[in-house]
Amino acid sequence: MTGLVLALPKGRILKELRPVLDGAGIRPDADFVDEDSRRLRFGTNHPGLDVVRVRPFDVAAFVAHGGAQIGVCGGDVLMEYETDQIYAPLDLRIGACRVSVAEAAETAGRDDASRWSRVSVATKYPNIARRHFAARGVQAEVVHLNGAMELAPALGLARVIVDLVQTGSTLKANGLVETEVIAPVTSRLIVNRTALKTRPEEIATWVARFREGLACIA
Repeated sequence: MTGLVLALPKGRILKELRPVLDGAGIRPDADFVDEDSRRLRFGTNHPGLDVVRVRPFDVAAFVAHGGAQIGVCGGDVLMEYETDQIYAPLDLRIGACRVSVAEAAETAGRDDASRWSRVSVATKYPNIARRHFAARGVQAEVVHLNGAMELAPALGLARVIVDLVQTGSTLKANGLVETEVIAPVTSRLIVNRTALKTRPEEIATWVARFREGLACIA
């Protein structure tokens, strides 16, 4: 049987995750932490475990389709991706932020949002945005952007944005205000459901190791 693959996200979350990996006894190859490294797959100190370093949204895709058996991704990705092929057994309590609605400061509060029948939304979370506004009877006309959402209201692309917010400083710098929190977000350990059924002992071992890693930094 082939070894397991652990999919990890590039960027900020990976930095916060490193103490958890250390506590779990997982030491990837030395160039894993080198953001300039062109390698995407790395060995670890465990012969039966490799890690891949991919974009946060791609972690869910790799795990859902079985390219990786376990992974780490944000709750926002799970909310957006919507699949029954992923099980999320452990909240890692890192990467704390929130998915929020924001709009230009000069228009915020000018009219009653509860009376909207439709609204234009710039976001990289089209599913989250549509569900959120549909629950209020509002049709969301989504402009799908992968970045620079904060520019959309000022340039007339959308009335509001739905985006990930940590401190709110980027919103403020671009003349936006946070008007509503859709959901708090932290990073989760995720597992492919088929792997959980076919390789339960291996998966359980790694889930337990991640729990130990969390305990080490608590």
